[in-house]
Amino acid sequence: MKTLMTRRAVIGLGAAMLAAPAVQAAPGQGVRRNISSFATMDWRDHFDDLKHGAIVADTKSRALHFWSEDESLYRLFPTSVPRSPELTKLGYTRIIKKVAGPSWTPTPSMRERDPSLPVTIPPGPENPMGTHALHLSWQYYRIHGTHDTRKIGRRSSDGCIGLYNEKIAELFDLTEVGTQVRLI
Repeated sequence: MKTLMTRRAVIGLGAAMLAAPAVQAAPGQGVRRNISSFATMDWRDHFDDLKHGAIVADTKSRALHFWSEDESLYRLFPTSVPRSPELTKLGYTRIIKKVAGPSWTPTPSMRERDPSLPVTIPPGPENPMGTHALHLSWQYYRIHGTHDTRKIGRRSSDGCIGLYNEKIAELFDLTEVGTQVRLI
């Protein structure tokens, strides 16, 4: 019976989980995985209204929540988040620009840490910004896609919030310049 119950549970996880290798941990040690713990949120806990829509990027659960201005849409997306608290900016901002096919230019602090970085990477599969970028009112901060899907669900960015390319394309279509954003 235990085998049957376990198999049913695994079938419920989907084919992607079946293909993943089993992870063993030494007794007493936790296993690190790149998964998020998703829970829905209420926009009222973060904003006074939904004018232009709203986004909450939760750096702890590694999830992004979107609400449309008319409350007809709510979306929840898995994300990558900044690697460390020093790289994490929390608070309120807004979308000031939307770019399909963004290029990437390392920030001055990135170039200071790694002078070998290129000056700019044009749009394409080598570009860490993925297929779409939402520029925030904070200089250098973006919500953007990634071609490296291993980053989603992990602390892997230099400050930005990353989404799968197909998810940032969906969010890009749902948002407008002026959409309010909160990073928590």
